[in-house]
Amino acid sequence: MPSNITSSNRPRVLIVDDNGEVRRRSAAALERQCDVVGSVQDGSSAISSALSLQPDVVVLDISMPGMSGLEVASRLQQAGCQARVVFLTIHEEDDIVAAAQATGAVGYVIKPRLTADLLPAVLAALEGHPFVSPHGS
Repeated sequence: MPSNITSSNRPRVLIVDDNGEVRRRSAAALERQCDVVGSVQDGSSAISSALSLQPDVVVLDISMPGMSGLEVASRLQQAGCQARVVFLTIHEEDDIVAAAQATGAVGYVIKPRLTADLLPAVLAALEGHPFVSPHGS
């Protein structure tokens, strides 16, 4: 994957998930309309990559070893990162959705709905519109 996108006006997306297959599937779901500028597997790499690559959107897992996605999102916001955050997670509980939204995230996609919901969530995030996958999928 390229580390810098040339003159493209396509949205730049960083994917963060500790599961390589989820990262691959996420990139495949987005590549028609977005440029995936990075794909990393942990919170520390997410923060450094987001600050150096300056993506438009960070697709972020919540449950990762070490630093949770919720903590990553909060740290990115504190660091002044302008990227919109879309969580991609297995968690459907209302309290976790609320905690994710409290970090400033605008999107919340549950993994069983990755193929159907990830691209619409990223596009909505770019417009500043909230997107939450339907529960109970």
